[in-house]
Amino acid sequence: MGFLDIILGRSKPVKPDLDQLFAVPSAALTLEAGAGFTPTGRGSVCFASVEGGAFSRIQEDVRGLLDADTATGGVPVEYSQDSYGYTWLLAEHDPSDAAGLVNDLHAVNTLLQDGGFGPQLLCSLIGFIDDRDRPLALVYLYKRGTFYPFAPVPGGGEKRDTPLELQMRGLLENDLRLEKDLSRWFPVWGAPGL
Repeated sequence: MGFLDIILGRSKPVKPDLDQLFAVPSAALTLEAGAGFTPTGRGSVCFASVEGGAFSRIQEDVRGLLDADTATGGVPVEYSQDSYGYTWLLAEHDPSDAAGLVNDLHAVNTLLQDGGFGPQLLCSLIGFIDDRDRPLALVYLYKRGTFYPFAPVPGGGEKRDTPLELQMRGLLENDLRLEKDLSRWFPVWGAPGL
């Protein structure tokens, strides 16, 4: 970082640390004990699609890796596209297997990153729900290397439960590297896995 960057307030981009995802199973225990939220067994990875054979091959590699257990009852991954043109990959596991779900999401992120498509990665999401059917997601921002809670109001259209999000931030601050800049807590309306 140079002198001009310091004067202009520019900062060095945070290097993604995909291993942060492995803290989610511990955070899941904290969420259950402290707030009654349990994993749904659903998680997703969001990325900007790229045209070309190399990217298509990586998508097929991901599908092959994550669908390897479908013969023994595993759920095949699903690809979908949102209204902004981003691609979502949805993975599902038994809700009690948060570690397995995190391993799958980590593998997807790693394959894309190692294939040279790291800049296309946007976020990963792990879904939770409580006994009042309130959804909650832990969202990992790839380019920031941080998490934030996202809590849409059930049946409320595009409204979020901000007090719940802030409560979860306080609960999870010792488990996850949380995003300090609240303006980066982007809503992920209708995200697969939520």
